[in-house]
Amino acid sequence: MFVAVADEGSFTLAADRLHVVQSAVSAGVRTLERELGATLFDRTTRRVQLSDAGRVLLPQARRLLAAEVLALDLVGEVRAGLRGSITIGAIQAQAMRSISIAKLLAEFHTDHPAVQISVRHTGTSAEMAEQVRDGRLDLGFITLTNEQTPGLDLTRLTSEVMLLATGPRHRLAGRKEIDLTELQDEPFADGPPGWGLRMASERAFSLARADRNVVFEMNDLASLIDFVREGLAVALIPPSIAEQAPEISLIPIRRHAPTLDTYLAEATDRRATTATNALLEVIHRYVNTSKSRQRTPAHAR
Repeated sequence: MFVAVADEGSFTLAADRLHVVQSAVSAGVRTLERELGATLFDRTTRRVQLSDAGRVLLPQARRLLAAEVLALDLVGEVRAGLRGSITIGAIQAQAMRSISIAKLLAEFHTDHPAVQISVRHTGTSAEMAEQVRDGRLDLGFITLTNEQTPGLDLTRLTSEVMLLATGPRHRLAGRKEIDLTELQDEPFADGPPGWGLRMASERAFSLARADRNVVFEMNDLASLIDFVREGLAVALIPPSIAEQAPEISLIPIRRHAPTLDTYLAEATDRRATTATNALLEVIHRYVNTSKSRQRTPAHAR
């Protein structure tokens, strides 16, 4: 009940999530506060927010709940085969064209039909990384610019060098290559802060010591491509995203070209359930098979 109130910021919404009456949630939290001898929430008529004690307790509470789930899964596995639930965070499918999450999960479901899997698009890669870290997600398919991320074990799945995308009639269309310092006056389309594309682009411009002007900020790749196609903006994108828009001009970056790296994220301080470990085996097998195909020359296949 404490974790639900912390997540929802409301006793009413927490009660809805837990399918109990609000008075039960309020009473449960008060009982916990008495046992701990500390106030966990600062309550006003307008909002409910964590106290200092509540902020300290929350990550530990998530670990306790995860340990309970793990214990139940282990007992259930002995009793009736692989069971349990897995919650996965994933970026938009357009950004993961080389990996089909649906295909992965279909293969897993065939072997383990009793495992319940939920997939959520729960914000930016940065937000999903935090949710994997604190236990709200079991796994995350995310894009980040730094492989050394505290609290996460990251497995690189794909890596693409990003290119400058322009409309077919843009003044730069057809260029053989371009420097980031030439783009300071161009209107850019990009994702919101925390998106993998946005973080990779910002890092590249920082390394090039150049400024840029993000005029159009949007949270779906299809709209971003439309704005580029119509000449309203330019964008830095990996080539796989532009495959469905062959009329767009793609120009290599001369120096400090950004790279979009896609990772599988796991928490380092939380033991995975048996079901999650089984899914990880399927994912790693799929990725290793894909990499082997990429290394094999076409005439040898």
